[in-house]
Amino acid sequence: MPEPGVLIVEDHGAVRLLRLNRPTKLNALNTELTRALHDALRAADEDSAVRAVVLTGAGRGFCSGADLSEFADLTPADQHAVIRRAELTTRTQMLLQQLTKPIVSVVRGPAMGGGAGLAIGCDMMVAATDVKFGYPEARHSIVPAIVMTGIQRNLGRKLAFELISTGRTLGAAELAEYGLANRVTEPDKAEAAGLEIAAGWAEVNPLAMAAAKDLFYRVADLPFPEAMRTGGDINTIMRGFRGAGA
Repeated sequence: MPEPGVLIVEDHGAVRLLRLNRPTKLNALNTELTRALHDALRAADEDSAVRAVVLTGAGRGFCSGADLSEFADLTPADQHAVIRRAELTTRTQMLLQQLTKPIVSVVRGPAMGGGAGLAIGCDMMVAATDVKFGYPEARHSIVPAIVMTGIQRNLGRKLAFELISTGRTLGAAELAEYGLANRVTEPDKAEAAGLEIAAGWAEVNPLAMAAAKDLFYRVADLPFPEAMRTGGDINTIMRGFRGAGA
């Protein structure tokens, strides 16, 4: 069972807010929190009353990355534990894109390593002016392996390699400049901005929203002719969306 209160779930109308809740650890991702987040994301996606999701963190930070204190037990002596943890982290990072519901991250303070992966893995991001975003894994003799795909797909290659190889961090202005943050706000206004974005999504026909999100990510990986044909197929199917699922 996850730690009590490790993840806070709040419903704001048709918007579900998920709040990472290990503030004394800057919401570092231990197994319990990662599992709780994974399960909460799936539950939100399966709940027909939920039309959009907001992901944020309690306290003064979004997520400082993996909880390094667990690494002492994740050694070659227990390969099954290592594999289970890696699979859980991979599934959780993948879920953000696989959700049929749109999700926005609200990022304040540190968003490092796996936390940075969660932040940019969401469909949109609100960055507070106090954000500190980066991938410090190399400095801890670790490879940012699971979040590497997200880095490659969201950042230009030169900048992405700079971040993973030097540990340089980005602030809110740079996140906006590089197209990673959709909004930049003061810390005390960031959550409201994320809820506003999600409330707007919640007004959209959920079938159309789900199809749009699925198509958006699918065509990114397809050759141009196939991507266009896929878009044409969805264009035909969407004629039946009007009035359905509203």
